[in-house]
Amino acid sequence: MKKINISAYQPIVDIQDNIVFANNGNVILCYEGNLPEIYSLSEKDFEDMHGAWFQALKSLPIGTVVHKQDIYLKKSYSSEQLPNTTFLEKATHEHFKGRGHIEHKCYLFFILTKNKALNNPKYVNPFRKISKGIVQELDDNIKSFANSVSDSVSFINNSRKMAFLPLKSEDIQQLTSSYFNGFNEGFDTDILLEKKSVNIGENHFDALAINSELCFGENVQSSKTNEKFTSDDFVFHQGFIDGIGLTLNENHIVNQILYLDDKQKWRKLLDKKIEELNKSSNFGSQNKVVLTKIQHILDQINADDNSRIIRGHLNIVYWSKDVKELDKITSKIKTEFKELDIIPYYPRGEERKNYILNSYCCFSSNFSNNDLYVTDLKHALCLFINNTNYKSDKTGIIFNDREHNIPVLKDVWDEKKKRIKARNFAIFAPTGEGKSFLANNILRQYFESGVRLVIIDLGGSYTKFAKLYPEKYTVLRYESGKNLGINPFYISDVKDLTPERLEDLSVFLFELFASDLKVTKAQSVSVKKILRHYYNSTSENHSLEGYYNFIERHQKDLLTTLKIHPDYFNVTSFLHVMSEYVGDGLYSFLFEVSEDQTYKIEDKRLIVFELDEVKDNKEILSVMLKLIKSARIQ
Repeated sequence: MKKINISAYQPIVDIQDNIVFANNGNVILCYEGNLPEIYSLSEKDFEDMHGAWFQALKSLPIGTVVHKQDIYLKKSYSSEQLPNTTFLEKATHEHFKGRGHIEHKCYLFFILTKNKALNNPKYVNPFRKISKGIVQELDDNIKSFANSVSDSVSFINNSRKMAFLPLKSEDIQQLTSSYFNGFNEGFDTDILLEKKSVNIGENHFDALAINSELCFGENVQSSKTNEKFTSDDFVFHQGFIDGIGLTLNENHIVNQILYLDDKQKWRKLLDKKIEELNKSSNFGSQNKVVLTKIQHILDQINADDNSRIIRGHLNIVYWSKDVKELDKITSKIKTEFKELDIIPYYPRGEERKNYILNSYCCFSSNFSNNDLYVTDLKHALCLFINNTNYKSDKTGIIFNDREHNIPVLKDVWDEKKKRIKARNFAIFAPTGEGKSFLANNILRQYFESGVRLVIIDLGGSYTKFAKLYPEKYTVLRYESGKNLGINPFYISDVKDLTPERLEDLSVFLFELFASDLKVTKAQSVSVKKILRHYYNSTSENHSLEGYYNFIERHQKDLLTTLKIHPDYFNVTSFLHVMSEYVGDGLYSFLFEVSEDQTYKIEDKRLIVFELDEVKDNKEILSVMLKLIKSARIQ
């Protein structure tokens, strides 16, 4: 067959929910995977996921084919989901528009085959004429298989690292169409099968495969050190073959296909193969190498009661519009395999067509013994790719994706507390590494989404940011000898004197005159009683100095009038300590009432308290922070 028109050779007979009935009699259960973000997994995480895969797949029925398919497509970022109203939003929108990145989709297929023995001839035409009498209903055999698969998927999902959900009918059709249309967009095309190449529309296809035990080096493992990000202080891990995943940055598909065979059958075959190689090992060094590897596999099977012998096939199908570009991609993939001590097979001619066409889920049961390596399931699962792109939350702040430098939305407020119980977060980095810049980015997005910001600035980093929004901000600075303009005692109406307001004021006062003492409940009640008495007796011009003078005038009968025991409130001590903040006291200027801005700033959505001038004066800084804390900014 030199040319295939997919519309004339439909591989799918019927789809019911996520169950596909293929033209060759196979029944396929289809799932889409939601994997963890790249660079988010530790060595233990990779081990746990490897264990979850093994436990989930080891008990599937003999003859099951498991096909994990990871599709990586080059895309241009559209920017449509980014806000595009303000000047900075428009600049961000244009900055990211059209930026190249890799889109990753992970699929998992479980295949119930007509040929339970999975003993296919070397080449199987996947588009041979549709057989008559293919079952298109859920008989008992299919239902039993579906139940087994459902149990396996549930086990994987319970690991909480991954989630595989049933693929919708329209998504299965779309995947089929895209696969056999060569991932060309905007038009339908034919598949041209030539001896030297496979062409689908504008794209030229090629493949590399691991199809024999001889391809592997000394060992495989669930993860390896990520040399790119690992430093003396931190160790990053990546999956064993992650180098041919997302970070390859090319259009490609990674197909990992497992044939779950009968353990006893393959134990006998391996025994026979070892016997033959023992007889011929003296005739060539290659025979000795193969003998050693097969003996190692058999020893593992015999030693481990939980071992599950399988046949496996891994291939990478990749494509480009430029034929010369294919050679570069081939070289990149070979380099990645070389670092893993793996020698891939490079199929040509019929073999390449066979690998590309039969890597479609309905046909992945078509590989022969010559296309499959024999090993234990644990070994094969080390070749699974278990991570994906950074994922956006539904709402949040736009950050940059570390891999492709495209926007990713992260909910740093985390109202439902999915990530951490507290909503606090900190930004750590050495001087000059961009802490203030990042904070400005976060605050700017919050402000433009309607959030009111109150910023305490000890470095002068946010004044320029505030000036981006004329008439919407105010900057309050400390200047020696001048008040800040915030009067914590100010109320515009008697209704403002709520229990919460009295609580705040009492805390503020205790922090000023008893900051080094543990405040008792009796003392707290006493101060709140005096505050209420002060407001009831004074109708206007409330201030710290007014409160001080009120206590000083009534100090003889104040406690008796309010029925406060002298042990609960020491009037003399209060007047002595607080004298520093009133009249001609050392810090009286802080609380002078001139032009009160307490309610003048309530219509501003961005308030910056700039305390750079007092950062080295502990006493004034402490008082200023207490003043800001107690200010009624609503």
